[in-house]
Amino acid sequence: MELPYPIPVEELAAKVEAKKILGSKKLKATGINEIHKVRKGDITFVDTEKYYKHSLSSAASIILINKEVKCPKGKALLICDDPFEVYNDLVLEFRPFRPIEEEIAKSLKIPPTTVIEPGAVIAPNVQLGEYCYIQANVTITEDTIIGDHVTIEAGSSIGTSAFYFKKSEKGYKKWRSGGRVIIEDHVDIGANCTINRGVSGDTIIGEGTKLDCHIHIGHDVVIGKHCMLAAQVGIGGNTTIEDWVILYGQVGIAQNVTIGAKAVILAKSGVSKDLEGGKTYFGIPADEIRSKYKEVAALRHLPKFFSDYYR
Repeated sequence: MELPYPIPVEELAAKVEAKKILGSKKLKATGINEIHKVRKGDITFVDTEKYYKHSLSSAASIILINKEVKCPKGKALLICDDPFEVYNDLVLEFRPFRPIEEEIAKSLKIPPTTVIEPGAVIAPNVQLGEYCYIQANVTITEDTIIGDHVTIEAGSSIGTSAFYFKKSEKGYKKWRSGGRVIIEDHVDIGANCTINRGVSGDTIIGEGTKLDCHIHIGHDVVIGKHCMLAAQVGIGGNTTIEDWVILYGQVGIAQNVTIGAKAVILAKSGVSKDLEGGKTYFGIPADEIRSKYKEVAALRHLPKFFSDYYR
């Protein structure tokens, strides 16, 4: 998530009432991102010691932290009592919650070639391309960017909140979803699909990709170009699907994994780790199809093997 303007670190420290600044006081914050999406210039946070090293060695320039530690060169640490609350408040400040108050935002610029059916709901600050077809009862939330020649069928929700919570002794605190959904040109989205916005980065559906009905795409997922996803596919947050991947019906993919280009994953498979491109996979956990079929064939012989063994 990019900030609307650079913020000097000393100004930021005053804004969040940081106890102390460690490290460089000449830095300027240009973005704010959770740890999976950080870039140079970003603000991030850490409040658990076992994650200190990961955060301090990340690309982030400014780190909200709850304890004084050695500051890496070229970074700044802002000491705060509750880094998560400070982080979340900053996201809310720059991406405030705005409920939808009208079916189609008055500020929406609708190209003359684009069709929006009755019952569709489109929030403010949405960009809508040429030759799009938005069917009845579609919901598109704020900050979504939609390219040209995009079809979204009835009942789909684009830009729903990330399923992302901070655990504490009191329960779970919801993060403000400051990211966006970006749908590139020539994408087709079937009926009753749900695409979560990013926590702080963008959820991206690449050019030419086709989604069947009843598909769920988690936060910060990046799907490449010309992919095909059949019905009831579910993809966990922060996962990357490279170009020309085919996912058959009811494939489930865990969070934080990468599926290589031109991979094919057969129906009902479960993916829990990175998979190389250019291969076909099957099973739970998914494995290369020839290995998996040999395993299944071997299992079929087990009853006879044990019957003969104990005879």
